[in-house]
Amino acid sequence: MDAALQQVQGWAAELEALCERIAPRFGRVEVRRRAGAFVRGLLSGVERKNGWQLAEQASEATPDGMQRLLYQARWSADEVRDDLRDYVVEHLGDPGGVLVVDETGFLKKGGKSAGVQRQYSGTAGRIENCQLGVFLAYAGPKGHALVDRELYVPEGWIADRPRCREAAIGDTVEFQTKPQLARVMLRRALDAGVPVAWVTGDEVYGGDRRLRLWLEAQDVPHVLAVKRSEPLVSGLFRQDRADTLAAGVPAGAWRHYRAGDGAKGPRVYAWARVAIRPLREPGRDYWLLLRRSLADGELAFYVCYGPAGATLAELVAVAGVRWTVECCFQQAKGETGLDHYEVRRYDAWYRHITLSMLAQAFLAGMRARAGAAAATGGG
Repeated sequence: MDAALQQVQGWAAELEALCERIAPRFGRVEVRRRAGAFVRGLLSGVERKNGWQLAEQASEATPDGMQRLLYQARWSADEVRDDLRDYVVEHLGDPGGVLVVDETGFLKKGGKSAGVQRQYSGTAGRIENCQLGVFLAYAGPKGHALVDRELYVPEGWIADRPRCREAAIGDTVEFQTKPQLARVMLRRALDAGVPVAWVTGDEVYGGDRRLRLWLEAQDVPHVLAVKRSEPLVSGLFRQDRADTLAAGVPAGAWRHYRAGDGAKGPRVYAWARVAIRPLREPGRDYWLLLRRSLADGELAFYVCYGPAGATLAELVAVAGVRWTVECCFQQAKGETGLDHYEVRRYDAWYRHITLSMLAQAFLAGMRARAGAAAATGGG
């Protein structure tokens, strides 16, 4: 049999197995079939993965069935999320795995969509009318995929309960900051036994001292970006800003390391670290990690907690992994319709996003399988 055809048949069989895996989450046979058709549509080549095009892909005359799946059918998006997380662990899991927290924006018109308001979107690079989703990605040597999600609901929304009810945001939903949402997802991953050696994230999460202390209490090593003004314990009864500590690093302490690949090739920077927190836990250590651009000398700062024997190169590698979540967003939006939804309700957002993440996890799993086959000469 032709190798390419054999691979396609193998992928098709794996997709059917994945749909069977989540089938028990849907009580009725009709809903199970439509969920499978929805996921296949997300993986198809249609330009927009909205209700109309997904319905056409499934040979349905109207989008009503796809809309019922998101709005009315009885099923738990959280249960499917657990299935996709387990699927990712099976295909990508590694003892050295890294969990990455980050957010992405979904541009919207009007004010009806759950949690929408004018707020800064890193996706757009400016303040826009948008929803913000906080996500957890898993990254390891075999690949990376999104494994959890939470919709950020601003305080103004929570204070307006009638508006919340109109968008199906339950009365039990309370305001949570983005770092608090990240903690909820990290807790779920740790409780589920996801193999993880490190956690990383940008300044939004690194700048939350409560999140850092919580990770320490769980003994979870981390490399989290912070602002230059972040106050850090540099000695007994002494604090210094991150940039003040950076100014004291001798010129000979900097080392050049590659922190992954970017759009223009390898990302090479100068790196150094400074020991902080003189009162340490046995076998653990704390550092301020510094990254300096070779082009203009611009500095970036990371607070690190991890095994006392961790090398500078190890910390750099974890910091570099943070960019994989951007790859996940790009893949999910470009290939599995993460941002193609046309729903306004809170529960419907979770349903579409979860099924899109499931489709993206499938692609990540198949890429990992293809890579393993190539490495062993099997394809």
